[in-house]
Amino acid sequence: MASTSAFFSALLSVICSAFVLRRPCEAQSLRRCQFDTIYQLGDSTSDTGNLIHESPIGAASPCGRLPYGQDFPGRQVTGRCSNGLLMIDYLSLAAGVPSPDYYLNRSAAFARGHGVNFAVAGATALPLHVLAQMNISNPATNSSLSTQLDWMFSYFNSICFDRADCVRKLEHALFMVGEIGGSDYYYALFQGKSVEEVKDLVPQVVMSIKDAVQRVIGYGASRVVVPGNFPIGCFPIYLARFETHHQSAYDGSHCLKDLNGLAAFHNGLLQEVIGELGRENQDVIILYGDYYNAFASMYHGGPYFGFDMLRAQKACCGSGGDYNFNPNRRCGTPDMAVCHDPGKAVSWDGIHVTQRAYFVMTNWLVHDLWPKLKCNASLIGN
Repeated sequence: MASTSAFFSALLSVICSAFVLRRPCEAQSLRRCQFDTIYQLGDSTSDTGNLIHESPIGAASPCGRLPYGQDFPGRQVTGRCSNGLLMIDYLSLAAGVPSPDYYLNRSAAFARGHGVNFAVAGATALPLHVLAQMNISNPATNSSLSTQLDWMFSYFNSICFDRADCVRKLEHALFMVGEIGGSDYYYALFQGKSVEEVKDLVPQVVMSIKDAVQRVIGYGASRVVVPGNFPIGCFPIYLARFETHHQSAYDGSHCLKDLNGLAAFHNGLLQEVIGELGRENQDVIILYGDYYNAFASMYHGGPYFGFDMLRAQKACCGSGGDYNFNPNRRCGTPDMAVCHDPGKAVSWDGIHVTQRAYFVMTNWLVHDLWPKLKCNASLIGN
């Protein structure tokens, strides 16, 4: 494991020297927080292998075969739904800790000093039976947020004698609760629900995330980051599905206003809940992870970060139409074309962004979180 960590650290140095950032490699300042582990809950934006090892259905996911992973070290297919590293990988590099092993990795040497990634691609914040009551199904996985929390509970039971022991062992841990909820809205929208109908779902999704934060605090978490949703109206899959000739439906960046409004509505409620949780748990630092503005900053500063904005709304790996996205022939199908330079692309497959985009967004996110983490506070032992 040490060699992998050293390799990733070297990789970060290469990436930092290869690209000019507004605050070059400032993400490395996160090392001063002295985190020793990261625990991740979430969906395909952070899954590093659980879905493809969960079931035969998961094993058939396109994320489990090339060209996914083509730019990962060793051109390795890992189950990450991108061409390479994800935000959790870059966050781990910034913190100076190994990227957490996915929970279903039976060969992983889970031990103190090495976090665990419970995220599952396609996972929803709401349990399947709750979604079913609203005629919404999840064809990808049964492992909703509650299942991931059960996995986490089982894992902590295996390494802790009691809660006091867990509190000690988790003193220097960072918990990432999400991004989660995006799949709930995706399934609802693509199964015929209107944006207004999906908005009615938001309070339940946010309450599910609140319950998850309360549970991880109960396990002993002292620092928790709860990411919000991305501006989905800028993503090719949504632009292709909800394309319209009414120009009033688009903002100045040609993103769908209603869908970005849905994400903003979710994020607003989520921030209110995080504020409530903070007041109820004043000995715990609970922060909102602003993925929306991390994406927006990257998007609006695209040329500065080396992105080709002429194809910013086109999938790098895909085919057909204005957005290079065909739902019937997605990335991962045989002989699918991949753009020449994914490092200049924002969107990887129309649904997820590229490794380069994740890197830029993580740099923004760490700069935003760093002063709020209060890493010189007594919680971290300094």
